[in-house]
Amino acid sequence: MKPRKNTKRGPSFRKLLKTSKIKLDNKLKNKQFKQQSAAKKYRKEQRKLRQAVKDVVSRKPVPLDDKKKHLERKEEEEEEALPLDMMDEDDLKLMEELAQKASFITRDLSSNEPVHARKRKNESVIEKYEKMPRRMQAEPERELIHLLPIKDRHGIIPQTMEKPVSRAEEEEEEEEEEEGGTDDVETAEAPEEPLPVLTAGERLVLRRKKLQEKKIHIASLASAILSDPENNIKKLKELRAMLMEQDPNVAVIVRKLVMISLMELFKDITPSYKIRPLTEHEKNTKVRKETQKLREFEEGLVSQYKFYLENLEQTVKDWKQRKVKKSNVISLKCYKGLAEIAVKCLCELLVALPHFNFHNNIIVLIVPLMDDPSKQISEMCCDAVKSLFKQDKLGFASLGVVKVMSGLVKSRNYDVRPEVLMTLLHLRIKEVEVKKDAEDITPKKRFMSFKDKRKNLSRMQRKWKKAEEKLERELLEAEASENAEKKLKLHTETLNIVFLTYFRILKKAQKSPLLPAVLEGLAKFAHLINVEFFDDLLLVLHSLIVSGVLSHRESLHCILSAFHILSGQGDVLNIDPLKFYTHLYKTCFQLHAGATNEDVAIMLQCLDVMLTKRRKQVSQQRALAFIKRLSTLALHVLPNSTIGILATNRTLMHTFPKTDLLLDNESQGSGLYLPELDEPEYCNAQNTALWELHTLQRHYHPIVQKFAAHLIAGAPSEGSEALGHDLSRRSPTELFEAYCMKGMTFNPHVPSVAPRKKVKSFQGDSFLNEDLNELFKIHHAKSAVQGALDFAKHSHPWWAASS
Repeated sequence: MKPRKNTKRGPSFRKLLKTSKIKLDNKLKNKQFKQQSAAKKYRKEQRKLRQAVKDVVSRKPVPLDDKKKHLERKEEEEEEALPLDMMDEDDLKLMEELAQKASFITRDLSSNEPVHARKRKNESVIEKYEKMPRRMQAEPERELIHLLPIKDRHGIIPQTMEKPVSRAEEEEEEEEEEEGGTDDVETAEAPEEPLPVLTAGERLVLRRKKLQEKKIHIASLASAILSDPENNIKKLKELRAMLMEQDPNVAVIVRKLVMISLMELFKDITPSYKIRPLTEHEKNTKVRKETQKLREFEEGLVSQYKFYLENLEQTVKDWKQRKVKKSNVISLKCYKGLAEIAVKCLCELLVALPHFNFHNNIIVLIVPLMDDPSKQISEMCCDAVKSLFKQDKLGFASLGVVKVMSGLVKSRNYDVRPEVLMTLLHLRIKEVEVKKDAEDITPKKRFMSFKDKRKNLSRMQRKWKKAEEKLERELLEAEASENAEKKLKLHTETLNIVFLTYFRILKKAQKSPLLPAVLEGLAKFAHLINVEFFDDLLLVLHSLIVSGVLSHRESLHCILSAFHILSGQGDVLNIDPLKFYTHLYKTCFQLHAGATNEDVAIMLQCLDVMLTKRRKQVSQQRALAFIKRLSTLALHVLPNSTIGILATNRTLMHTFPKTDLLLDNESQGSGLYLPELDEPEYCNAQNTALWELHTLQRHYHPIVQKFAAHLIAGAPSEGSEALGHDLSRRSPTELFEAYCMKGMTFNPHVPSVAPRKKVKSFQGDSFLNEDLNELFKIHHAKSAVQGALDFAKHSHPWWAASS
C-alpha cells in the first residue's frame, strides 16, 4: 500500500502577499518564545533532579551489615513497602525517570563489575543513591558534563567536568527559583572588619574636620561659578548634588549651606530676562560659536534652577508630611530647620527674580505657606509677599499672587489668618485713576489713513507725515519704559479679584476674623470701586454697624470705607450718610488712654473724610457738636492723641469760621447744651464753650500747651500765638505718629536741669514793714538759741496719758 500523500500545501505567493507584516512578526515571536520555554523547561527538570539528588545525599547513611542481614532487611522492606498502585502518579513517574537516567555517577565505583552487568532484581533506587559518593553540603552544586570514559585493566573510569554557567543564565535561574518557590542554600557573607571605636572628643574633632572640608569645597565651587558662569555651568550641577549629602554627621549643616549658596548664586548669575525654550527651527539653524555657547549656558542654567526649586519643594513637603525616608540620614527633628531654610530661599527668589522662569511656581509654593501653623514661616512668607507688592511697578507678579491668594481663601472656606489679607494693603494701585472697569480707558492713537492724507494734506505734507509716523512706530517698539495702558489693565484686573474676595467675605463670612482686614482694605481701595456697587455696599456696611457684632475698631473701618466710597466717584450720588455721623459721634467716648488709644488714628482719618473733605454737605450745628465732643475727649487720652485731636479742631475752626462762638461765654439762641444726647444736630452745641482748653493749657506736655493756647487765641495764622511751621503744616495723623510714645520715650526730650543748692541765709530786710522785720529777727534768734530736741522726754505711752 502506497504511503498516504501529504495533501497539505504550503502557502501560495498570493497568500504570503496578503499576510501582514505584523502577523509574520507575531509568528516569529511565538516561535522564539516556544524555544525559550523549552529551554527553561529543560533547565527546570535538571534543577529538580539535582534537588532530589541533594535531598538523598543529605540523609544519614545506613551502615553496611553482613550480606545475610542485608538480604533479610531488604526482604522485610519489600514486604512493608507499599504497592505501586498506591503511589502518586508524579512520584512513580519521577522514580522511573531516575532509574532510566542512571549514569556513571550513580553506580558503585568500588565494585569491579562491568558497566553493562545485569542488575539485581531486588535492588531499589534509594540504595543506588546511598552508594553515591558523598559531598560537603556547603559545596555549591554544579551541573556536570559527562565525557567519554577511560578503560584500563581495572575497569572503566568515568570522566566528567563542570559545565560553565554564564551570568545571564545564573540570573534567569535565580528568577525562576524565586517564582518556583525553591530556597537555595545561602552562602555566608564574609564578616566586615569592625570600625575603630572613637571617643566623644575624637568624633567631635573628626566632624569639625569634615565640615571644614565641605565648606572649603562649597566655597571653591561657588567662586569658580561666579568668576566664569558660562564655562563653569557644570560645577553648578556638582554643587547641587551636595544637597543629597549622605554623611549623617554633617548632612544637615551641609545641606543648609548648599541651599543658601545656590540661592545667592542664582541671584547673581541669572540674566535680567526670561529664557524661553528654543524651537525646532532654531535648534536646526547653524549659529556662531558665541551664540551656541550662550544657548548652552541658558539651557543649563534653567535646568539646574528647575532642579534646585524641586529640591526645595521636596524638602518642604517632607517636613509637612512628617515622614522619614528609609534611605535618608536626617532625623525627623532636623526637618523643620531644613524646611525653614528652604522657605527662606524661596522667599528671597520670589522677591529677587520676579522676571525669571518658574516665578509662578514659586508663588504657588509660597502663598499657601502664608497660612502655615508655624508663625515663623507664615511671617516670612507674608513679608516676602509685601516686599513683592511694594516693588512691583507694572503689576504682573502682583496679579499672579492675588489670583493664587483668592483661590486659597475660597478653597479653605475663609478660614485663613488675617495677616494673609492684610498683605493686600501693600498693593501699589492707589496711583491709578480707574474711570471704567476693564474697557479701553485711554483712546489709542490712530494714524491717518491714505484717504485722509490725500484729502487734507499736500504732497510734501504727506511725505513728512509718513516719516513722522514711521519714527513714532519705531519709538513705540523700542520703548523700554512701562506702558501706561498695559499697567492700567493689569491693575484693574488685580482690583477686580481683590474686591471679589472682599465681597465674598462680606456676604458669606461676616463673623469671620478676616472682617477687620476686609474693612481696612475696602477703606483703602473704596474710591476705585465701580459706582454700580455703591448702594449695595453702603447697605451692607450699615447693617454690619447696626448688628453690634463688630468691635469699635471694625466699626471705625466701616465708617471710613463708607466715606471713602462717597468721596471718590460717589460725589455724583445724592446720599446723606447721617447714620454714619451719628454712630461716630456716639462712639467717640469709647476711646481712652488704654488699649483703644491706637484707634484714635483711624478716627482722625474718619473726621478728615467726613467733615473737612465734605465741608459743603456738613451743617454748622454738626461741626460745633463734633468740636465740643473732641475737646472733651482730648482730656482723657494720651498726649499724642490729644495733639492729633487739637490739630483736627484747628482744621475745623479754619474750615468753619463761625465755630469761633465756642470761645465766648455767651450763648447763641435758646436751649441748653445736652452732652448726653447722641444726635449731633440737636444737642445745642452753640450754647456751650470750650472750657477744656483752659485745662489743657496746664498740661504737662509742652506741645499740648502750645495747641491749647493757640486755639484759645482763635487759631491765628500769624502773630505771637501762631504755631510754627513744623506743627502747622503737618496733618493730624502725622502729628499723632510723630509724638507717639511706643518706644517709652518722651517727645520732645526733657532737658536735664542741674540741681540748685538751697540757700540757708534768710534776708530779714526783705519785708517792707519795719515791725514785721523786727518780729522776724526775734523769732529767728529764739529758734537759733533753742537746743537739741529731747525725744526721751515724752517717751511714756499714749495709753498712759489717756488714762
